[in-house]
Amino acid sequence: MSFFSLFDEITSAVSDAITDIAGTPDAGIIVEMGADGTPTKAIDKIAEDVILSSLRTAEACGEVISEEAGRCRVSDADGIIILDPIDGTYNAIHGIPYYAISAGYMENGEVIAAYISNLGFHEVFTAEKNGGAFLNRKPIRVSAVDTLDTATFSLYGKRHHIDSVMEIAGTVRRWRHLGASALELAYIGCGRIDGFVDMRGTLRYTDAAAGMLICEEAGGRVTSAVGEPVAFSEDVREGRTLVATNGLLQDEIIRCLEHSA
Repeated sequence: MSFFSLFDEITSAVSDAITDIAGTPDAGIIVEMGADGTPTKAIDKIAEDVILSSLRTAEACGEVISEEAGRCRVSDADGIIILDPIDGTYNAIHGIPYYAISAGYMENGEVIAAYISNLGFHEVFTAEKNGGAFLNRKPIRVSAVDTLDTATFSLYGKRHHIDSVMEIAGTVRRWRHLGASALELAYIGCGRIDGFVDMRGTLRYTDAAAGMLICEEAGGRVTSAVGEPVAFSEDVREGRTLVATNGLLQDEIIRCLEHSA
């Protein structure tokens, strides 16, 4: 079974498992501390347990790096899956239909396949390295917007250090904060937004691995806040800043961030 077919089945299983809890207070009950150092909510744990069980049964990879469980071996197979079982936990708990399973398949240190399923809206984004990006199996492409004053961005920043974010907010035409990083990167890929900037320094590989590949395979560009390649750690306790755009806006956004520094 292919990586994509397997995660189609996993998406269905996770949807069934969380259907009664999503959008209820029970979804937000803290059940343990995650490997990333933040509390694991009930809905995260349910989804992760379903996914890990499926990956073990299918022997789909050798290891999983997951936001909640950390790094764990699941079989003697090759490859690593970088997993966020529920990206957008707050949305899932509060009944906002914008949360997803995010999974990237990595070999030899490179993510070569990506799968993001919006559990709240029944959409699936996929990509393969050098093979393009797709939404529900149809090819997608980034927008052609080439000026910040006509662009729409998703912006994240810590509330006590938001100068750089406000610099961009005052420059772009409109900005949003949607609450699920993986989906926001995928949304650049299909042209729904033109860029995504996360200046918190807390974005983890589990949040971004799949979305980055989808964005790039659709023609977008992803860098650090200073325009360099993003070197994510495989330690889920470590985060990064990230700037992603349709490619046409990348240099202008980097200059905007330099101006606010």
